[in-house]
Amino acid sequence: MIEKEQAIKAIKDLPQDATIEDAMEKLYVLYKVDRGIKQANKGQKISQQEAKKRMERWLK
Repeated sequence: MIEKEQAIKAIKDLPQDATIEDAMEKLYVLYKVDRGIKQANKGQKISQQEAKKRMERWLK
């Protein structure tokens, strides 16, 4: 599904009382997931151990 279609579907799937902020948040999450998948497919990924090491200051 192309990006525009994904965005339209994501917005249509929101509840009737959703705010613009809700829509923006959902679209941002979809963007980040798609970006991550593309990076992983290109081999641009790190191990879970390395991720924990990088995130250590926030996990304490």
